[in-house]
Amino acid sequence: MKKIEAIIRRSRFEDVKEALLAADIEWFSYYDVRGVGKTREGRIYRGVVYDTSSIERILLSIVVRDKNVEKTVKAVMEAARTGEIGDGRIFIIPVEDSIRIRTGERGDIALYNAEQEK
Repeated sequence: MKKIEAIIRRSRFEDVKEALLAADIEWFSYYDVRGVGKTREGRIYRGVVYDTSSIERILLSIVVRDKNVEKTVKAVMEAARTGEIGDGRIFIIPVEDSIRIRTGERGDIALYNAEQEK
């Protein structure tokens, strides 16, 4: 199992969500996050300069079976890419175990419903 963390533009979230659902990745968490990137610019609004070096992004957290890693990464990359600086990052992290709280199932089976796999 792997945990895929993707930091993406807020404006691309709906596209990424649809791409993940189309790739049969139906469960993930997401968080509003702020970070610092290379871009250092000020924006002026009504005569006041605002520092935009703190960038608002969305962090997706997705745990998948090993066989679904590449299609998940591909879905995120294709939907999140604009070709401009600041498109984001993807991290792939090994997961030792998973446990479904309701049934106590452990491992890969805890990530999906076996009934749907038939």
